[in-house]
Amino acid sequence: MSEFLRTLAKPLNNRFPQKNLAERLVFLRQNVPGRIVFTTSFGIEDQALTHAIVAENLNVEFATLDTGRLFPETYDLWARTEQKYGLRIKAYYPDAEAAQDLTATHGINGFYHGLDLRKACCAVRKIEPLGRALAGALGWIAGLRGDQSGHRSGMGFAEFDEGKGLIKISPLLDFSREAVADYCANNQVPVNDLHERGFLSIGCAPCTRALLPGEPERAGRWWWESEDKKECGLHVAAAE
Repeated sequence: MSEFLRTLAKPLNNRFPQKNLAERLVFLRQNVPGRIVFTTSFGIEDQALTHAIVAENLNVEFATLDTGRLFPETYDLWARTEQKYGLRIKAYYPDAEAAQDLTATHGINGFYHGLDLRKACCAVRKIEPLGRALAGALGWIAGLRGDQSGHRSGMGFAEFDEGKGLIKISPLLDFSREAVADYCANNQVPVNDLHERGFLSIGCAPCTRALLPGEPERAGRWWWESEDKKECGLHVAAAE
């Protein structure tokens, strides 16, 4: 199966540019056997994907990582999304003992005091729960856009993830933020109220701030760190 998924990346990458979002998702579902999981963090890209998946009535599982440090507005959007689309989004939480050990050792906001400490927090609150969410899946849908960062600009629509043993698909990779926003507006897709307050990329509340004038989209994430380190590890290969 791994070899099949590796070879599947090429036709997906070749065919996606000619298709619209709905067609991409249908083509994906038709060509990836078994379980496909879409992980949403309720950002505007993920909301667009939620709408498209539901509109096409695709057999895709919805999952989210509840770190325990999310904004109240994110929880509110989670509830509104489930109500609008008539679905349940399965939450994966940090291991309780690991979270207790993390805060006992480094303090509740220890991630402000070093890159290693911030990555340790992300590992407990995001990466380990993601592993459980994707266990046994053959496909993983993510709401990444190539213009969000230098790292993401080098990604393909579809890539085989060696560590997880699945194919990872980013159907919005060639979309601009404006295109995603237009899609959501045209389809009455609910979005996070924080977007209107300058929070363009939304993660955990202690690690996200509103953008200052002229700042790039992800500048509000882990703003105390250097620009080339702004990934939590969810979308970076283990070897990187």
